[in-house]
Amino acid sequence: MAAYSVNEIIELAVQIERNGYAFYHEATKRKDLDAKAVEFLAYLRDQELNHEKTFLGLRDELDEMILELSSDWELVASYLKTIVDSRIFDNEFSAIKSATDAKDLLSIVNNAITFEKDTLLFFHALNDSLSNEKAKKSIARIINEEVSHVLRLNDFKKSL
Repeated sequence: MAAYSVNEIIELAVQIERNGYAFYHEATKRKDLDAKAVEFLAYLRDQELNHEKTFLGLRDELDEMILELSSDWELVASYLKTIVDSRIFDNEFSAIKSATDAKDLLSIVNNAITFEKDTLLFFHALNDSLSNEKAKKSIARIINEEVSHVLRLNDFKKSL
């Protein structure tokens, strides 16, 4: 597996959060869910936005300077989005499709748990390939945030 920089790891995490946001946002639009389910899914949707902000905040001044000096960052970011899309959801639209095609709330929750676990596996695999301590700390923070979603989803699933 390639050795990723802190900026690349953060970009991967941000792309995953955006796909997660699309999934949860679409799920909140379903008419077959009760208010409690919609509230829970909206909470998870909003957490995806909070995670994105948190992950972007992991960059320090040096990371920001590297981004500013990089003439090809948009190309790199596009490539990283492709990696995420091929590993977690096919793309943002498949996240939306997964939410709309789910037959019921339990299916939505199971899809969400799968998405969150895939995200965890992806970042654990990345972490195993890193030697840069700063990058490892960034991934540890990302993993901790994602674990909280899996735990909340499992608790919610038990209440169904």
